[in-house]
Amino acid sequence: MVRVPSSDGKEFSAYMALPIKGRGPGVVVAQEIFGVTDSLKQVCDFLASRQFTAICPDLYWRSEEGVVLKENDYERARAMRAKTDDNQAAADLNATMEFLKKHPGCTGRVGIIGYCWGGMLSYLTACRHKPEAAVGYYGVGIENKLDQSANLSCSLMLHYAGKDAYAGPDVRAKVRAAHEGDPKVTILEYPDADHAFARPGGHIFHYASADLADMRTLSFLTEKLFGPRG
Repeated sequence: MVRVPSSDGKEFSAYMALPIKGRGPGVVVAQEIFGVTDSLKQVCDFLASRQFTAICPDLYWRSEEGVVLKENDYERARAMRAKTDDNQAAADLNATMEFLKKHPGCTGRVGIIGYCWGGMLSYLTACRHKPEAAVGYYGVGIENKLDQSANLSCSLMLHYAGKDAYAGPDVRAKVRAAHEGDPKVTILEYPDADHAFARPGGHIFHYASADLADMRTLSFLTEKLFGPRG
């Protein structure tokens, strides 16, 4: 774990995974409502194995540091999420991006991935701050942040599950409509998958959809973060 300086002079913890050799572009991984779980650490480790420098910050630290919950502790996870301000969480993600840009293991180019709540925060961060690429997996609440869409600063990839009750057909239609005609935005849907389909070891993990989404994400991040600027 590393310590990341916040914008208000404090600091918070984050899990960090470095490439085996050399430097790589940075990827900030925004947590689900369950905290910095083992599955998110696996995401960081996988990205590091592909020559990215990955970091997953604790976004609950202002209420309670180090909260990590199981899938069946949903009520406490919801309570922690409710105590955490989206704007402050996005600011902490931006602080994490700034930390990563200056890290010796990073080339200075940084993107962001988020899952569930983190998927929405990835979107919000892409609209308010300046990652070079952003990815959201089954982001919950993006439809409530569409007033920010005109400020989207980078290429964006969103993965949605066809059976997701938290981001149903009406929600997905709103998000698509808000970004219709924007060449920066790619919205993908996985008809056989449900919410959290890409969480390794999760009770609704859907291998085929997760494998395809992860392959697309890796290709997207490689193009946007390893490729030439502009």
